[in-house]
Amino acid sequence: MATLLHLTTPDDWRAAQERGALLPLEEFVHLSTPDQVALPANRLFHGRPDVLLLVLDPAQLTDVRWEPGVPGDPESMLFPHAYGAVPVAAVRAVVPYPARPDGGFDAPDLPH
Repeated sequence: MATLLHLTTPDDWRAAQERGALLPLEEFVHLSTPDQVALPANRLFHGRPDVLLLVLDPAQLTDVRWEPGVPGDPESMLFPHAYGAVPVAAVRAVVPYPARPDGGFDAPDLPH
């Protein structure tokens, strides 16, 4: 399965660590692939210098569904959504994801 990422902030990551899991904001935890992640990052975190990428181990996720994004996203682009909580043990790496000087985000440089 492809590498899966979750966008977060240091405060939200700390809270997840204290709880032991990332909790869904709605029905699911929003995820992205490395090729997709700049799209939601630009929409949700434009200009923020403190964004983190959580690199997840897909083998530790039990219910991932590939579904359309929000209106305006490319129709052919399906995003991974993890239904239910994502255990912090599924996080393989925490990577700073700084915005460019203009506030936008590019494809991330991830550890191998």
